[in-house]
Amino acid sequence: MSKDKKAKARFNPANKKQPKLSESPSFHGLHPSWRVGRIQTQHPFGCHELTADEWNRLRNHLSSLERQTWEEILIRAKKQNHNVAIDDLSRPAQDRLRQIFDPLDFDDLLSLRLSGRERIWGILDRGAVTLLWWDPNHEVCPSELKHT
Repeated sequence: MSKDKKAKARFNPANKKQPKLSESPSFHGLHPSWRVGRIQTQHPFGCHELTADEWNRLRNHLSSLERQTWEEILIRAKKQNHNVAIDDLSRPAQDRLRQIFDPLDFDDLLSLRLSGRERIWGILDRGAVTLLWWDPNHEVCPSELKHT
């Protein structure tokens, strides 16, 4: 005595809603922000060697960058400010990163030019930079001059 039982609907809902893939918004139109909790205060590349005048100059430089967008900082001034792959860093810099972060969950660091040789290094994540190192002599990622 089996009966064919089938569910009956009073109406069929409209299929108007479609799932959408949400794109992560670009941070290039945003102004930078800084995280200072990870700034290194020991050798190598620590900010412990900064004088008061150097701290003020560093603070003023970062403050001036806050008036720009990431597009201006990273795209228009990409020669001065850019990401550098961890594999391209000096061996002491790579070793220090592995001491600080275990495991490394990022592929590159951001280099911000302060002066001819001087750089500030950090991790760029969605428009905020976790500042790590002050590099007064361009030792984190030394570059060789062309044609020398």
